Amino acid sequence: MTSELISLTAAETASKVASGEVSAVEVANAHLDRIGAVDERVHAFLYVDREGAIAAADAVDKARAAGEQLSPLAGVPLALKDVMTQKGIPTTCGSKILEGWRPPYDATVTARLKAAGVVILGKTNMDEFAMGSSTEHSAYGPTHNPWDLDRIPGGSGGGSAAAVAAFEAPLAIGTDTGGSIRQPAAVTGTVGVKPTYGAVSRYGLVALASSLDQAGPCSRTVLDAALLHSVIAGHDPMDSTSVTDPVPDVVGAALRADVKGLKIGIVRELGGEGYQAGVRQRFDEAVTILEGLGAEIVEVSCPHFPYALAAYYLILPSECSSNLAKFDGVRFGIRVGEGDGDPSIEQVMGRTRAAGFGDETIRRIMLGTYALSAGYYDAYYGQAQKVRTLIQRDFAAAFAQADVLISPTAPTTAFKLGEKLDDPLAMYLNDVATIPANLAGIPGMSLPVGLAPEDGLPVGLQIMAPALADDRLYNVGAALEAALLQTWGHPILQEAPSL
Repeated sequence: MTSELISLTAAETASKVASGEVSAVEVANAHLDRIGAVDERVHAFLYVDREGAIAAADAVDKARAAGEQLSPLAGVPLALKDVMTQKGIPTTCGSKILEGWRPPYDATVTARLKAAGVVILGKTNMDEFAMGSSTEHSAYGPTHNPWDLDRIPGGSGGGSAAAVAAFEAPLAIGTDTGGSIRQPAAVTGTVGVKPTYGAVSRYGLVALASSLDQAGPCSRTVLDAALLHSVIAGHDPMDSTSVTDPVPDVVGAALRADVKGLKIGIVRELGGEGYQAGVRQRFDEAVTILEGLGAEIVEVSCPHFPYALAAYYLILPSECSSNLAKFDGVRFGIRVGEGDGDPSIEQVMGRTRAAGFGDETIRRIMLGTYALSAGYYDAYYGQAQKVRTLIQRDFAAAFAQADVLISPTAPTTAFKLGEKLDDPLAMYLNDVATIPANLAGIPGMSLPVGLAPEDGLPVGLQIMAPALADDRLYNVGAALEAALLQTWGHPILQEAPSL
């Protein structure tokens, strides 16, 4: 029974709970048992809230027994990235500096999940403060890819993607600053969506780069991602960057799944040199399928995209330097050196930050502080923002020619743990295809389109749409997913891997 319950999609699970065919407590226990059986090897979770999960599941069962109307995801388990606050539950952001911190409040996303009856299983591993593409920069050790435990699961949200791929949860929440939902989805064979910037509240999301961060869904199917998206999206007065526009009908779009007559643009600059042959092969095959479904394929050029990576790695460290200044050993988290003689507050702050932050975090804080310093602001941060504007204009011109844009999500499949850990620049290149969407604030989705013939590992295709047209992602994604399932005869994640 446990293996059957963990193999269900979120939509199937919610249906069985709503009908009374299975209880939410049974579903929660099945996933908690799965976590207990495999997570020692996967290390997707930093904290498992067994007691809280069972209590939440029991509340759903009691509501159903009382005849209450359940939400579309009531009783469905979910893994929550450890960058989202959850009242009373440890929230570390993968960093020693927040070790043991239990927030006194829920993030808006967390509150909306609870209100919908979603059962939060625990908090997932991540690169420290979401800085990384492999989840190797977590202070608590790396997460492993369920497809091959010697490989990375992507980052920074590798824990969330790995939890879904390992069948420890059918749903997860990730956050995407430069690709941290989509790139892990690509290398783990899952579906990951970065909504339009401001469409999902950032209140309670511990900020890395405030103009780039965006929470979004991770799942094993496009429909499941749409159902989760509809729960967490919507205006929030607690977030000054929250948009007031109505949430697009992403669930209806996923169910419609029809691309006839749509213009789909292939971005010339997001391919070619540096892309693994097998990644390119699976992408080209997916393009042929879309064309066969009635879509019109056009090539578009975004000439400023080659500068996106450089602009991003000036904007992100600059905002990170500002946002992480609050971790000073005074207000929350660890405090180092207080009993060593009679230290000044500056000395305590310096010792705490040196002990609490990892190498990658320190590297980006230093880069950002330099870029924002007197005499260099205009030369670095100011110039990067000008490039950001050019990239936004590239997208506007491209969307004048096509309804959605597509590219490979990542240039390669999952690489070996440790392979790029000592080469930051090589690590940064993993986000070359995903970063432009964050700089422009537009939505993007990654979905699996097969396995690379060289290594048998998943390949992801990225779909991008204009701002607030998130429903287009789900329409195109669901149509391609259905065609691929028909071709393969089974889902890419057909059953729980034996780890």
